[in-house]
Amino acid sequence: MGRVRLSERGQDAAIAMAGLLGGLLLIAVGAYDRRPDPSAWVSVLPLVAMAGLTLLRRRRTVLTVSAGGVVLGLGLYLGSVVATPLLYTDLLYAAVLYGPPRMSRVLSLTGGATTLVLSGLAWRYLTLSEALLIAVFCGLIFLSPVWTAGLLRRHREVAEAERLRAEQTALLAELDRRGAVGAERARMARELHDVIANHLSAIAIHATGAQAVARRQARPADEPLVEALAVIRENSVQGLAEMRRMIGLLREATPEEPYAAPRLAAVDVLLEQAGAAGRSAGLRFEAEQQGEAGELPAPVELAAYRIVQESLTNAVKHAAPGPVRLCIRYGERELEVTVESPYREGEGRAVPGARAGLVGMGERAQLLGGEFDAGPDGRTWRVRAVLPRTASGERQ
Repeated sequence: MGRVRLSERGQDAAIAMAGLLGGLLLIAVGAYDRRPDPSAWVSVLPLVAMAGLTLLRRRRTVLTVSAGGVVLGLGLYLGSVVATPLLYTDLLYAAVLYGPPRMSRVLSLTGGATTLVLSGLAWRYLTLSEALLIAVFCGLIFLSPVWTAGLLRRHREVAEAERLRAEQTALLAELDRRGAVGAERARMARELHDVIANHLSAIAIHATGAQAVARRQARPADEPLVEALAVIRENSVQGLAEMRRMIGLLREATPEEPYAAPRLAAVDVLLEQAGAAGRSAGLRFEAEQQGEAGELPAPVELAAYRIVQESLTNAVKHAAPGPVRLCIRYGERELEVTVESPYREGEGRAVPGARAGLVGMGERAQLLGGEFDAGPDGRTWRVRAVLPRTASGERQ
């Protein structure tokens, strides 16, 4: 069973109740300093008053200490109960721990002065042993709770200062990390703009010029060339627009407009572009959808879209003439993407970045906890990815 923790008021009430009940028990059994008074229960009055002050020990520290001193003197005169001085020591302890910072110095001075005065009077009018006993008693009542609470308060202040220093250090480290991330994002944006974006711009410009020259010649034999140049220009312009959007995201720490991730609903556009690009190579693209699409998490839909895009691009570059079939199956718990294209035997000419697309598709599937495989299946090159319909499998 869990431990029950009392509130601050509950703790104060528990201390007051324990002191009151303990004092009443001592009075009932006669364990108190009797005075020649017709009523022995007159000692209950200071005890009840001290218990009442204990209820205000945290909120009214100056009041409780001042009134508690008067009640303590009255209790010693009427007939002292051990519980009454003990409750007063708790008031001194709480005043130093929860009161203003100067309370420790004030109560140390007043407690020391009270101890010296009372022990001096006892030495003057009583024996030396009695004076020493009174000095020890006064020190335990007036000085020991003050010094104990002052030591505990200093330890708490040191711990709080260390905690604040640790938070400031963590905040500075986080600011440095964010600054480093921002600088790296800006550097990546510059590299993308200076290298890739410039190359895409040059491709679009040259494709437009070549297309204009071919159209002016107006020869039927050049019509496939015009179509190919149009596809090159369209893809380069689209890639340049997406590249610039990504550059903007990298340069802005908190972009005003979030990046609109592509969705599977735009697969028709990919098929149209791939069909235009692969027409001259004798490729025909077909698509099939099985099951109900429903709602998909953005990471799953983005990964599926990129896998379809990369698979169609690879088919345009490497497939033999024939049909390219895309099948998207929506299951209850998983999404399956399959792309089959005619397999062209032979390794062909190696180009920079060869097989990087297959590696990227596999990494996308693995990050979501899915499966991916690609390779020849008889006379067909088959790409298959199975992704969970929930993003819970995504690994950080």
